[in-house]
Amino acid sequence: MPRHTKRHIKLFIWFPIVTLIVGVSFWFWSQYGNNPYPNYSIQYGTTFSSKYAKELGLDWQAAYIATLDDLGVKHLRIPIYWDEVETEPGVYILTHVEWMLNEAAGRGADVTLVVGNRVPRWPECHPPIWTINLSESEVNQAEARLVREVVTTFKGHPALKRWQVENEPFLSVFGECEPPNDTHIAAMSQLVHDLDQQHEIMITDSGELSSWTKAASGADVLGISMYRVTWNSFWGYFYYPIPPVHYSAKAKLVEPLVNKVIVSELQVEPWPPGLLTATPLAEQFKSMNQERINANIDFARRTGFSEVYLWGTEWWYWLKTEQNSPDIWNNGRQIFESSR
Repeated sequence: MPRHTKRHIKLFIWFPIVTLIVGVSFWFWSQYGNNPYPNYSIQYGTTFSSKYAKELGLDWQAAYIATLDDLGVKHLRIPIYWDEVETEPGVYILTHVEWMLNEAAGRGADVTLVVGNRVPRWPECHPPIWTINLSESEVNQAEARLVREVVTTFKGHPALKRWQVENEPFLSVFGECEPPNDTHIAAMSQLVHDLDQQHEIMITDSGELSSWTKAASGADVLGISMYRVTWNSFWGYFYYPIPPVHYSAKAKLVEPLVNKVIVSELQVEPWPPGLLTATPLAEQFKSMNQERINANIDFARRTGFSEVYLWGTEWWYWLKTEQNSPDIWNNGRQIFESSR
């Protein structure tokens, strides 16, 4: 296909999406106004991905301990990667998950465990290689066995705060995953509920690219992402023209469907054109730097959500330990002081 034709197709797809986002945002603004800085406390946490830490070339256990002890994080969201815990069918290795939970509990921190095939970090879906020749039904059954094993093992752990089932499971435009299967997602959520009725279930959704209604209707807690800048081959760096009220008004709309809405991913890391470790720091700092982090924290506060989990503190640690650039990490301690 000619290059200009591909560009026209991309323009045809993205232009109405961006137009809709802008239009809806201004409508929310006109209806609800721009929220002033509310006087309320926010519980800050972070997602910690052992897989991503390893991809950055870090000692993931050292990074995790530093996140707890040096950064002072008391609220964590931890993905469990299927391709790491079940490398052979029916053989589950959960010792590293138990270690993280124990270290958190010993410091009075709590953990949201993310279970399923689709969990945080690229490529979003993380099935073991042995599932490659299985049918969709067989993969779903194997995933259900994994979820059963994980929930049964950890439902009584003192560090466990809640479960998250899948990650943004209805977001079909992002990730290397099969198309969303609403029936299967509902079945996974029900399975977790049946196995553990003492902990809440969270389902997450895109803060910018979804109405949230489908995710909210199947959860106790709705987690939404909050991205301020992304990169794609058509637009380059794209800065979302969305005011804080866009999120707070949408939360009001889904209020009858769910007990609580939180920010499960607040962007505090770059979105570069390529692999992060192969991207010069100057390019990384175009999409994320201390000024943008401060602005994103400020933006999240203006939405009115009482829980905010940061996305990208592994990058902070990488800057500190691998790039001799500790300022973002050091300044980050102040964010979590209020949540101790």
